[in-house]
Amino acid sequence: MTHLNTPPVPAPFVDGTPTKGLAIGKLGLWGSTVIGVASTAPLFSLAATLGFVVVAVGAQAPVAFVLAFVPMLFTAFAYRELNNDVPDCGTVFTWAAKAFGPRTGWMAGWSIAVAGVLVMANLAEIAAAYLLRLVGDGSLADNRVVVTASGCVVIAVMTWVSLRGIQIGERMQQMLLAIQYLAMAAFVIGCLVGFFTGNAPKPTAPALDWFNPLLADGHGMVQAVLLALFIYWGWDTCLALTEETRDPRRTPGRAATLSTVILLITYVGLTVVTMMYAGIGDTGTGLANADHADDVFSGLAGMALGPMGWFLVVAVAVSALSSSQTTILPTARGTFAMGIYKALPKRFAALHPVTQTPTFSTLLIGVVAILYYAGMNLVSTSVLSDSVLSIGLAIAFFYGIASFTCIWYFRRNLFDTWQHLIYRLIFPLLGGVFMAWAFIQSAFDMADPAYGSSHLAGIGSAFLIGIGSLLLGAVLMFVWALFPGARDYFQKRSLNRDTEVLAPE
Repeated sequence: MTHLNTPPVPAPFVDGTPTKGLAIGKLGLWGSTVIGVASTAPLFSLAATLGFVVVAVGAQAPVAFVLAFVPMLFTAFAYRELNNDVPDCGTVFTWAAKAFGPRTGWMAGWSIAVAGVLVMANLAEIAAAYLLRLVGDGSLADNRVVVTASGCVVIAVMTWVSLRGIQIGERMQQMLLAIQYLAMAAFVIGCLVGFFTGNAPKPTAPALDWFNPLLADGHGMVQAVLLALFIYWGWDTCLALTEETRDPRRTPGRAATLSTVILLITYVGLTVVTMMYAGIGDTGTGLANADHADDVFSGLAGMALGPMGWFLVVAVAVSALSSSQTTILPTARGTFAMGIYKALPKRFAALHPVTQTPTFSTLLIGVVAILYYAGMNLVSTSVLSDSVLSIGLAIAFFYGIASFTCIWYFRRNLFDTWQHLIYRLIFPLLGGVFMAWAFIQSAFDMADPAYGSSHLAGIGSAFLIGIGSLLLGAVLMFVWALFPGARDYFQKRSLNRDTEVLAPE
């Protein structure tokens, strides 16, 4: 059986341990956490979501973000336990292949790639539009050709940065995340000053009722939690960089947990302060005003920050820029790992000899994202918008697989200790059940022709894109399985339960 533990491609060694050739030990806990938080685009995510959450549940918006955090934390524990045992940049792809077999692993890897490409198109659009608002009279932001061209440049530049090496990316993310949190801190101070001086447009005293989910409409709370759930996505980026992190069996898992907690504090804190300042009415500056629900901060920036309001607008663009680069990292490393284990052609396993960064995988992700973004803009901006909404299906899909993978992978020692019982069974089970429900409920909602901006044959485009992209992956998987180069993977020779982890201790 020794052939099962042989790396599928020649691998360098570090202290006698075979590796995939990625840059070893470049990230610490701080750098890994920064990348995990930055990947969610916290400022942009909240700006684009807060209004819709308030429309759904009103004053109970803060507790919606808390409730959405819980299953994410449970999933983070599943990631941590799996990473402690298998610190592999392929994350869910590798873990699911080891636990459930090659086809489940392949589909997990595919869903991560789909989510990455779709969200990069959205982030490029947002970054380009926000930056163009600051040029001249801002009219360029309404020019679709200019916005599309600028968005393609954003993806190209972020792809180039990703190719330059993980340390350069880390330093850039520290700077961009600092800008985001500096802007958020300034906004919070401006809101609090306005509230306590009576100069806020709609001063609203905080109340404990804001954290009582029983006071909200049940259907509304379901919608709010689903909206809030997916803006936590991205913390798992630090797990995809596990082989480039110091102490890969522990640091990435800690960074993932820390990232989710930081995001919880950020989202709930900003939500409370913004509600205190602007209120929850459906007119004027009220957060439930549908006219500005898709971007609550742009209208409030000038009020809370005065002449410095432009800084918050810039920070939203920076948030999208930051996340577009960090999205490339896990997506490219996922397909890189699939190339290493022969789940994809071996060219996906190519590395730059100096920067030790996946070359073909990174470039391909960037090119596909540009082609998809530009193509969707040519077809219909409504379809592009619906493709962004469909991302939730792919996210719930691979998060659910990760949670159930944890249980099955550790099934032989779930009851050895109380820690194993909690972190390897109870928490992952709760997280997995919730993600399965989120997938089904989201699919049901997206199928409604009134959902999103467009529909086809009476079915919402978001549903067709989300489910269609997953089905496309299944087709491609079976097609690739017909090629001789795929046999080692699909016959469990290049990756199975006993395959050696190609990462140093």
